[in-house]
Amino acid sequence: MPVHVELDELLYQRRMTLTDLSHKVGITLANLSILKTGKAKAIRFSTLEAICEALECQPGDLIRYEPADK
Repeated sequence: MPVHVELDELLYQRRMTLTDLSHKVGITLANLSILKTGKAKAIRFSTLEAICEALECQPGDLIRYEPADK
């Protein structure tokens, strides 16, 4: 999939665990884990907003597009 979620890197930079983020944004650990591992098919803007607020980042810091090799 050409869209990558950089949640691991952002959590590492902010010295925060997935559990900490789960408590801050009110999203289950299971759903954050799906997002972190790249298995999510979609993300709600409200979820994206909550994560960006908690991590003090922009959506572009969290989501990266990398074209598939041709």
